[in-house]
Amino acid sequence: MTENKDSSAVIEVTAKDLPLHCPQPGAPLWARHPRVFLDVLDSGEAVCPYCSAQYKFTGERPKGHH
Repeated sequence: MTENKDSSAVIEVTAKDLPLHCPQPGAPLWARHPRVFLDVLDSGEAVCPYCSAQYKFTGERPKGHH
């Protein structure tokens, strides 16, 4: 996963990034807010309610329990 330097850019995530939460590890101190978990698998996209970061799921969906 790449760092979101442009708040209007979509951050692409894969199965290895799940469970997805925002802010991501390594986010700059000014971009920190309370951690919120986002369900990106339901619609393929999610938006953080704190910072409006946009996430999009790409690649193969994880296998296992539903």
